[in-house]
Amino acid sequence: MENNILTPKSYEIISVTHETNHEYTFRVATDIVPEHGQFLQLSLPKIGEAPISVSGFGLGYMDFTIRSVGKVTDELFKLQSGDKIFLRGAYGKGWPVEKFKNKNLIIIAGGTGVAPVRSMINKFYIEEDYVKSLNLIFGFKDIDSILFKPELDKWREKFNTIYTLDKGEKDGWEQGLVTKHLSKLPLDSFGDNYEVVIVGPPVMMHFTALEMLKLGVPEEKIWVSFERKMSCAVGKCGHCRIDETYVCLEGPVFNYTKAKSLLD
Repeated sequence: MENNILTPKSYEIISVTHETNHEYTFRVATDIVPEHGQFLQLSLPKIGEAPISVSGFGLGYMDFTIRSVGKVTDELFKLQSGDKIFLRGAYGKGWPVEKFKNKNLIIIAGGTGVAPVRSMINKFYIEEDYVKSLNLIFGFKDIDSILFKPELDKWREKFNTIYTLDKGEKDGWEQGLVTKHLSKLPLDSFGDNYEVVIVGPPVMMHFTALEMLKLGVPEEKIWVSFERKMSCAVGKCGHCRIDETYVCLEGPVFNYTKAKSLLD
């Protein structure tokens, strides 16, 4: 009998990392190999299902960095290593990684928006010559909401990084929203050889994209990732539909030429 793409399967949790009080990273034992930027549907029997971006993957495992925001995620936070979780996927279109090859890549992310780009950044960390340069601008609300602390430090050693807090202070960190720091990007030195990735809450993506356009970045060089309520993940239920666009099928990654009409 062939596999039904809508049928969840049971997988074991390898470990749970408490990133913050509200965000945990679950490492799950699985042979599913996603693309960078795709999502899966995570479910618990009799509780419900939630679409979660893949924040990391490797041989025999996948990472999901989850924020507790409702019924399903609250129950997920009670699970420990050895417990079982149900997965189906991977779904959607991921980052156009091939397009980024030999380019100067800019990634601007806010809060949990770092999760959908984490696996791609780690790829570039290992494959040092994949991109010409990597420029990261990451913003978090405050010290207590910083994700992936060890990796942020690791990435700082190899890439051009600006880390900023909306509120509060931290050694080596800037202050203010990510949009405040975009003018520090060495865009002039990139010529035409660059691409821009923006991930975060819709309002952050909206204003960050507008600021990049003001700096002279063409629309077609900007990429964003949507987090909508993807229920079926295969374009049947319509929950994630915006006008005629099904985010679960055509996204979650979109070029800004398309995304500009979808951003709330």
